Amino acid sequence: MLRSLCRAGGAILQPVQQTQRTAPRLWVTPAQQRWASSLPMNTVVLFVPQQEAWVVERMGRFHRILEPGLNFLIPVLDRIRYVQSLKEIVIDVPEQSAVSLDNVTLQIDGVLYLRILDPFKASYGVEDPEYAVTQLAQTTMRSELGKLTLDKVFRERECLNSNIVHSINTAAEDWGIRCLRYEIKDIHVPPRVKESMQMQVEAERKKRATVLESEGMREAAINVAEGCKQSQILASEGEKAEKINNALGEAQAVVAKAEAKATAIRMLSEALAEENGNAAASLNVAEQYVSAFSKLAKESNTILLPSNTGDISSMVTQAMTIYSTLAKQSPIRAEAAAAKREELQSQSTQ
Repeated sequence: MLRSLCRAGGAILQPVQQTQRTAPRLWVTPAQQRWASSLPMNTVVLFVPQQEAWVVERMGRFHRILEPGLNFLIPVLDRIRYVQSLKEIVIDVPEQSAVSLDNVTLQIDGVLYLRILDPFKASYGVEDPEYAVTQLAQTTMRSELGKLTLDKVFRERECLNSNIVHSINTAAEDWGIRCLRYEIKDIHVPPRVKESMQMQVEAERKKRATVLESEGMREAAINVAEGCKQSQILASEGEKAEKINNALGEAQAVVAKAEAKATAIRMLSEALAEENGNAAASLNVAEQYVSAFSKLAKESNTILLPSNTGDISSMVTQAMTIYSTLAKQSPIRAEAAAAKREELQSQSTQ
């Protein structure tokens, strides 16, 4: 029964198809020819593939959209008018010329990725969705490139792509189409502009090299100055330490000499205080006199001599007399100093 009904529907649809094929080509647009070449026939029982939407018209008016799977239509009355693919569609945007903000003519092309979200709007909102979106992408690309300079076109490609996608989605909202992304493939610049860009790049690299070289020279000079400064500081510290060590050594030597002299004087005083000390002192003075007399006329030609140079005993007697006088005065001075100290102590206690 079903097979006979399908045959009857096919027989009824043949005159209609013949009339469509014999229709004048002037009344059929290229988009209608493309859709008509891929439209399935109404065989009453239809199987719609996944990710496709079949728009059905009943007596020339929109009726419904067939879901994927098994569907039934009425022969003659129902007609499949549009078949829309719900998959992501890739459209190659042809190369076109555009003028940048700094009046540079560019040849640019791209790739557009879109998807049909509403089959009804895509079928009845625009005659050819793909062609409309392609033209919209080209015009939007030209307008966006006119807002940027040549340098920014190469640096801000992602921003340019996002702006084009936003503009396309704003305009294509009534068509049931959503632009997922837009990618610029190639950007061609005039040969002279390309040469000037290469010269600019070379100049920039030379500038960077010069700056780096100057920075290296500056750092080297700073390092040398720092090294000289540190060396001078270390040298001054070493000289300071040397002077301090020399001063300490001289001070210690002076102290040692003073202690030795004090020890000698103490021992001499003890020796003089013993028995026969005066005789020993007289002997020592006589020896020193003879030693000094033997060195006369060795260092200078001018000599002052006393009248009794040969009388050693008188010289020794004179030296011992001076010593005795000093020895007697020293106890008196010691007693006076002690009395002075006692007087000061008594005054302080009062």
